[in-house]
Amino acid sequence: MAFDFGTERIGVAVGEPATGIAHPLTTIAAASMQARFAMIAALIAEWSPQRLVVGLPVHMDGVEHTMTAKARRFARQLEGRFRLPVELVDERLSTNEAAERLRASGVDARRQKPVRDQVAAQTILQSWLDLHADEDVRHGR
Repeated sequence: MAFDFGTERIGVAVGEPATGIAHPLTTIAAASMQARFAMIAALIAEWSPQRLVVGLPVHMDGVEHTMTAKARRFARQLEGRFRLPVELVDERLSTNEAAERLRASGVDARRQKPVRDQVAAQTILQSWLDLHADEDVRHGR
């Protein structure tokens, strides 16, 4: 299960390492972090993920910024609350890629907002799955 963390919305995606395919799941837009974590708890109970992946926002040159620290804190909170391994993945351009994929699918800019974050989470998770599929191939798994 992957998360595209934002201060207003959190995009969520799920995927299966066996198939190597990620899917957008939902966007959490609750006002309080307590409500957000309650929604995440329900998703974890429903999907039983083995691992959580969080997109790590950095500037294009790799320099960290305010949202980087917030995403790292969110990742630590996930790990502490749910006792699952959490991995951070570089998310540079994931939101742009999500918007472009939605545009290519015929979703105009006005209708993208409710799903853009979950498609960004899908992009983040897909990059993690692709990276680990390559590792499996290199190690003969």
